[in-house]
Amino acid sequence: MHKRLEGRVALVTGAGRGIGRSIAQKLADEGANLVVNDLDAAPLDGLLSELQARGAQAVGVAGSVSAPDFPERFVGAALERFGEVGILVNNAGYIWNSRIETTTDEQWSAMLDVHLGAPFRIVRHLARHWKDHPLPPSPEGAGHHRKIVNVSSVSGTHGAFAQIAYSAAKAGLVGLTLSLARELGPQRVNVNAVAFGLIETRLTQEIQGETRIAVGEQTHRVGLTRAMLDDYLARIPLRRGGTPDEAAGGVLLLCLPESNYVTGQVLEVDGGLAI
Repeated sequence: MHKRLEGRVALVTGAGRGIGRSIAQKLADEGANLVVNDLDAAPLDGLLSELQARGAQAVGVAGSVSAPDFPERFVGAALERFGEVGILVNNAGYIWNSRIETTTDEQWSAMLDVHLGAPFRIVRHLARHWKDHPLPPSPEGAGHHRKIVNVSSVSGTHGAFAQIAYSAAKAGLVGLTLSLARELGPQRVNVNAVAFGLIETRLTQEIQGETRIAVGEQTHRVGLTRAMLDDYLARIPLRRGGTPDEAAGGVLLLCLPESNYVTGQVLEVDGGLAI
């Protein structure tokens, strides 16, 4: 069976769980070799074993995408192991919700940094390498394209209640995507975004007591109340949330050669929520 990403090298942040894990799996199944990241080493180790079992070569880089040295470590791991990078998926992030009157400066800065600042710094580092190592000339419509896919949200494209900082960061990521598409297009780099709706992950699970996730030394309350979930489901034409595998399918579309003439787009993977 022909694998459409055979031999390509893909970077995926936030790949240890949920959507990121599914993205890495789909890229591996299409023949890509991977450098994957997660904040925590344990889920990353499990993913590496799984990717290798699928026949992919894979390297893990644990740690926060917001760390100043992360772009160099992340891209450097790919260049050291594989000598190139063809695909970047900026997926890492988390939710820290509150209304405007209770949103702290710390909260605002944290959301903008992980969802917008980190992708900016990773792309900046990678773009410098790509500029120094351009793709060879090829006839129109032929040859490899390099791909960047940024993971946004319908909260960024349409706004969301009590997600002031998160929504602002995800909206900024759309602006970054559109500007990068214009700037990097002449180098045969496609830059697109996916905006996810209600996807079934630990961040959108129904709140059972005090549901929290750990981010560094802090913990944050996540999840949705039953009333919030029912409201979402009533507004989704498909009447259900999406699975991580379905969400990852939207990312895969923008990494394949079939999308070589698609750039500067925001694909809403939301079951019709934003209609």
